[in-house]
Amino acid sequence: MQQLPSDQDYKYGFRKPERYVYKSGKGLSEKVVSDMSAMKGESEWMRRLRNLSLKIFSSKGMPGWGADLSGIRFDDIHYYVKPTDRPVNSWQDLPEEIRDTYDRIGIPEAEKRFLMGVSAQYESEVVYKSINKMLEKKGVVFLDMDSGLKKYPELVKRYFGTVVPPADNKFAALNSAVWSGGSFVYVPKGVRVELPLQAYFRINAASMGQFERTLIIAEEGSFVHYVEGCTAPVYSTDSLHSAVVEIIVGKGARVRYTTIQNWSNNVYNLVTKRARVDEEGIMEWVDGNLGSKITMKYPSVYLAGRKAHGEVLSIAYAGPGQHQDAGGKAIHLAAETTSQIVSKSISRQGGRTSYRGLVDIRQGSKGAKTKVVCDALLMDEASRSDTYPDMVIKEKNVTVEHEATVSKIGDEQLFYLSSRGIDNSQAQSMIVNGFIEPIVKELPLEYAVELNRLISLQMEGSVG
Repeated sequence: MQQLPSDQDYKYGFRKPERYVYKSGKGLSEKVVSDMSAMKGESEWMRRLRNLSLKIFSSKGMPGWGADLSGIRFDDIHYYVKPTDRPVNSWQDLPEEIRDTYDRIGIPEAEKRFLMGVSAQYESEVVYKSINKMLEKKGVVFLDMDSGLKKYPELVKRYFGTVVPPADNKFAALNSAVWSGGSFVYVPKGVRVELPLQAYFRINAASMGQFERTLIIAEEGSFVHYVEGCTAPVYSTDSLHSAVVEIIVGKGARVRYTTIQNWSNNVYNLVTKRARVDEEGIMEWVDGNLGSKITMKYPSVYLAGRKAHGEVLSIAYAGPGQHQDAGGKAIHLAAETTSQIVSKSISRQGGRTSYRGLVDIRQGSKGAKTKVVCDALLMDEASRSDTYPDMVIKEKNVTVEHEATVSKIGDEQLFYLSSRGIDNSQAQSMIVNGFIEPIVKELPLEYAVELNRLISLQMEGSVG
């Protein structure tokens, strides 16, 4: 059995006593789904959707490709854990153990200094939410998904499941059946949200399943940057995180979605993220994947309107016993659409990274342009990196570029740095930071600092 790191090795590995308003028994059934929906007071259409999704989940087999998911025990998972009665908008109104958790992670400080809005999810529910009053006056909506469903039922019903339908894959079906929490963001026509909105997701319970659902709607000519972070303590039992993110980018709108995850290495992280982009719209995914036992995540852009543009910038870092299977997808459905997928991966001490991507240029997408760049860095002989690019080109008048490199840290680089008084460990960290710099520079300063610091922590002890 693989030895798990101690709390001292993993900054966010601390855990709090389990105190909950409600916690479902282990396993998934119609009763669990029905009880959850009833407890939330949901409308009939959502209850029907949940039950249909459960049937789809039960009928679909596990993916026969990608990482090894045979260790998931669906009957050993708690699918719904309600930590508080309701979300609050005053930090002091949170229970002490939850407040202390987020104090240690630094959410209150980030909110005061960098953010226009914050949502904090603990287990299955959002427990805290706030939004800048100026944004509210402009008509911007930033709610937890459950509140969004209650306050804007027609808007949610119009878009929910249209970008990621329940039948898309087994884990999208699972999420559609048992989703809880997540974010609902609506940005009206022409409104720009200049500072990021942030959501933070924390798993505290052992054998926990977290299934947040996020829906972002950016109307014509608007802009919003949404940032999410994720952590969990270390347990000897595995947890499952299976989220769905749907984004609608209107004509000429721009959405940037940044993820910096640092799950503990007992979490299966299986996420479906997809955006539909209308004419001249821009969608940018910036994806930082550290930690977890297994990650399978491929942010996607469906370029549905003329001159729509999509980018996927991805970093994956795999240490001992970890498999990061990540990448991106760009589906060109209209003329003069453009896309770029840039993937950077680092493997050390037997870790494995895989780039898995798709570029699909459909017939009629005249003048489409795409570029895919996959760079892998191996820290030692025990580590592994794989590339699985898939390109489907059904239009003649297009421009397609693809390049991939796999490299090791060279003796010449280490010698050069050591000759200037830099020790081996620091030299390796410097090389790694230079390797990921093209993606890190796309982050807001405070998040770039955090990502570099997390990678430095992961690098400790990797030499020798």
